[in-house]
Formats: sequence, structure tokens, C-alpha cells
Amino acid sequence: MPTRVLMLFDLPYAVKPGYDYAEELANPDGSYTENDVNRALLECGYEVHKLSLFDDVRPLLDAVRELAPDVIFNLCDTFRGAPQWDKNIVATAELLGVPCTGASSGALFLCNDKALCKKILRFHRVRVPRFHTYYRRHRVYLPKTLKLPCIVKPLTEEASRGISQASVVDDEASFVARIAMIHERMNLDAIAEEYIEGRELYVSIVGDRALRVLPARELSFGQMDEDEPRIATYKAKWDAAYRKKWGIRNHFANTIEPELQTHIEDVCKRAYRALNIRSYARFDLRVTAGGNVYVIEPNANPCIAKDDELAQSALKAGIKYPALIKKVVNQALRRKG
Repeated sequence: MPTRVLMLFDLPYAVKPGYDYAEELANPDGSYTENDVNRALLECGYEVHKLSLFDDVRPLLDAVRELAPDVIFNLCDTFRGAPQWDKNIVATAELLGVPCTGASSGALFLCNDKALCKKILRFHRVRVPRFHTYYRRHRVYLPKTLKLPCIVKPLTEEASRGISQASVVDDEASFVARIAMIHERMNLDAIAEEYIEGRELYVSIVGDRALRVLPARELSFGQMDEDEPRIATYKAKWDAAYRKKWGIRNHFANTIEPELQTHIEDVCKRAYRALNIRSYARFDLRVTAGGNVYVIEPNANPCIAKDDELAQSALKAGIKYPALIKKVVNQALRRKG
């Protein structure tokens, strides 16, 4: 009897029971990750059932009761449009006793809070930028422990939302104003961290017991002016016209010396274990000219679409996409019981 997989994902609207998702899965600009994973699961011989969530968790409870899935393949990034609630969906699956792919609710909680995860990494001697956290309705000031320029970000947002060229500030007035914008316009807490000059690398890891570090990807900033901060803004990641204008592209990392490669792998493995990630993750790094490796962001449950960073790195390492998806499912099944 084939393994029964409930593929769980989010949509920005509710659907009726029995909905077939044909329109969403056919949209190359919409649910492309779900389409890729669905095809790979079917190719691996699993019995696949699809379920989306928007603002009500009861369909998940009903599906678990009616289908009795062996495993949930979790692609749920938001609930009610809020990325910080992804961990609560996983926590619900954990309460129901159904193995869930990807990070645990605890690991998602740690990685979602940029300040908390940096504190943990620093305790484990993983290099991170110096930072300070600014909660709403608290005093905003530039502490002596921070050196400008700094980059100011929302504390719990993902996918570079709230990050633009204006996020990099080099005077106190701009520093305070940017934090105020995040507090007032986005209604979010903020974090300020020292800007690290260097290469932007994305390093993925797959594994629960034995960890495999995959070939690094790099974000190159092409024709951007030398005096412009080279950061992964929302536009630099997602705006095709902006990327084309400035020659911004993602590619496999240019030559990395063996000693530096070993150091990068060690840093990422220590960070992965420190945050108790047990399936797959991607680390956004800055590597300075002097060979210092800084973890900028840990991404638990990063995009696992066929053409995204993790799957591309896995393919470069000889892991074809269906094998990657099967590996992720097997990791979850090992945690059963």
C-alpha cells in the first residue's frame, strides 16, 4: 500500500471541500512550488492528497481524521497572510501526531525571530553581525555597541519584505526614521544590524542525522554603482525588470578556496544543529574579503521549488528533484512515533 501524503499549502483565499486546485497548479506565477512537489510525489509513487489553508485550521483537522495520512508534506508559509504563523500550522500537525516534513514548530519559531536566532548562534560561536532589537512603543536610539552603516529590517518578516536600498542607513537620523517606518507603516518590530561588506552566498543543507552541505549559490549585483549597498532587497530578489536593469543574478558561487569552503561548511553545520533543524534549510551568508563568514539569515523550510536555490544546489550535487522530495518525506517518516 503506497504511503499516503497530505500536501499542505497556503492560499490567499478559502476554497470549498473537494476543490481540485487545477487552476492554481497550472499557474506558472502562482503555486509553482506546489505543482513541482505534487508531480515529484506522484513520480515517487505516493498517494497524494492536496489541502490548502487560509484563515481556518479546521480543514486540516478534518483531513487528518478522514484521510489518516502517513505524513504531511508541509508547504504552508503563511496563515491569514502572516508568515509568523507558519509554525502554528506545524504545531497543530505535531499535536495531531502526524509526521510533518521540514522544520519543527520550535525550529521555525527560532528562525522567524531574527534577534533570538542570532543570540543562539552567537552563543554557539557562529559569527553574526552586531545587532539591536527595537520593539514597538519602546524608545528608539542608536546604541554605542553598533557601528554605522547598519541595515534596518522587520524583526519577523521573510522573503526580504520591508527591505530596500533605504534600509541601509549611515547616520542617526536615517537610522531612527527607518525604524519608525517599520513600526508605524508596517506595524512590526524592527532589528538593526551592522552592514557586512562581502559576497552574498546561499548555502543549503539537507539531513537529519548525517548532514550534507550542498554547493553554494551566489547573488551577484552586476552593474550597481559601487557606492550603492549591495543587499538582497525585495526588488533584487523578486522584481525581474529591476534585476535585469542592474544585472543582478543568482548563480553557482565563483571559485571558493578549499580552506574557505571547509570553513563555510563548518559554520553552516554548527548553525543548523544549534537551531535544531532536522530536514532542510538554507543559510544566507556574507563572506568578507578576509574570509570571515557571517550568518545573516537562517531559512528553515526555504522554497523547495525545482528551480529555486535548494533544489538547484541538490541537483548540482547529484540529487535529482524526485530523490530530494523522497529524502524529505523519509526524514519526516523517521520521526513518526
